[in-house]
Amino acid sequence: MGKIKLTIIMAIFVLMLAACSSSDTANSEPEASEPETTEDAESAEPETVEITDAHGTVTVPVNPKNVVALDNRTFETLEAWDIELAAVPKAVMLEDSPYVADENVQDIGNHREPNLEILAAADPELVIVGQRFSGFYEDIKKLVPNAAVIDLNVDVSEEAEAPGENLVNGFKETTLTLGKIFDKNEEAEQLAADLDTAIEKAKSAYNGSDKVMSVIVSGGAINFSAPHTGRVWGPLYDIFEWTPALEVDETTTDHQGDEISVEAIAQSNPDWLFVLDRDAPISGEADKVPAQDVIDNSPALQNTTAVSEGQIVYAPMDTYLNESVQTFIELFESIAAALAE
Repeated sequence: MGKIKLTIIMAIFVLMLAACSSSDTANSEPEASEPETTEDAESAEPETVEITDAHGTVTVPVNPKNVVALDNRTFETLEAWDIELAAVPKAVMLEDSPYVADENVQDIGNHREPNLEILAAADPELVIVGQRFSGFYEDIKKLVPNAAVIDLNVDVSEEAEAPGENLVNGFKETTLTLGKIFDKNEEAEQLAADLDTAIEKAKSAYNGSDKVMSVIVSGGAINFSAPHTGRVWGPLYDIFEWTPALEVDETTTDHQGDEISVEAIAQSNPDWLFVLDRDAPISGEADKVPAQDVIDNSPALQNTTAVSEGQIVYAPMDTYLNESVQTFIELFESIAAALAE
């Protein structure tokens, strides 16, 4: 009988403990969630970065949507980084560019008669202006007032005090700026380092005395790309301290070079001939003749040291429409290899 009573008392005691536990659970306050911190609120906002362009400081969203690029020096870099573009000037781009082939990428046309209404319709967050389209900077800002518009133009004009330094710094600044905007800082820094390396190789390979002649071949004609001012080649005289085979007054930055007689080029007897084939990357040029054919078939040049000894460097075939940092790295490496032979 005593055992039965003890068992009953124990059962009642267990039931009382269970009841108290349930009551405590029911009456307990739910844990309050932690309030959102200032850092959490800030992280939810779109990230931006301040960059400096040809006009000053601009606030740009990081990894922007609906990007329009108009600067030929940026396309190869953006393509390498898998950046999608909403619109580009297909008329002044390489035919085999993925942006040209992509029907979803709108065509703004060329810089002479651009269809800027297409740009406005794209409603971009970012427009990258530069080189051929720099003159439309103010028009573009008015068309897309809510977009960040950056002008990456580099001054290598006749009036530029240091065209060589401007060119190199311009490539670096443009590349590093794009790296900040598209969160590709490591890739941008590597390109800048590769550029420095290529420049040092080309500098070291030059003996300091060989005479250099640079030309642009267009429409079958051989034109002069003057030291300091000439298209593509001009600033390189400053960078590498080349000795010019010929200097003339009143030269320009004209995209086809300055007219000069082939006989004058021959009489200067250059040790090296550097050649840009302007027409090579342009589709639909009726009178296109490969630059190498023009040089090889010029009787006046055959007795020059450069031609007779095969000391000729041709810029990459896409240079005229693709003046990217990658193109110039390739060009400088070609120059270094040729001069070192």
